[in-house]
Amino acid sequence: MPNTHELIAYTDGACSGNPGPGGWGALLIARENGVILKQKEIFGGEADTTNNRMELLAAINALDAMKKPSTMTVITDSAYVKDGITKWIKGWKRNGWKNSQKKPVKNEDLWKLLEIAAARHDVTWQWIKGHAGHAGNERADELARRGMEPFKP
Repeated sequence: MPNTHELIAYTDGACSGNPGPGGWGALLIARENGVILKQKEIFGGEADTTNNRMELLAAINALDAMKKPSTMTVITDSAYVKDGITKWIKGWKRNGWKNSQKKPVKNEDLWKLLEIAAARHDVTWQWIKGHAGHAGNERADELARRGMEPFKP
């Protein structure tokens, strides 16, 4: 049986109000032959933000947490993040960071950071339905809510 080493990052963002206080979280897992070797949890937040910004920051921070270039899977419940980085970003760049309605792309600053972070790695992007009982996604959601706590009134 071949040795299979895999790195997985479950990422999530949360916001209380949109905009409002928000948080991001990521659960990083290293597995070999299906056995978890190591786990790391990271989270943070901001006082006045949006859910989409927190989703992006979760992915950026998960990728940046990997110190060496790696092959990894980023699992997100945000179609915005997955589709943005795998489909839309090429057109946005080609169109001078304008969307299909010729308006400025929202969160351009974070999209640029995500592209840089992802370029260091061989990333597979995977979308899963949020709040559907996926243990990794549920933990990332808990971490995002923890990141938001210091900023809630």
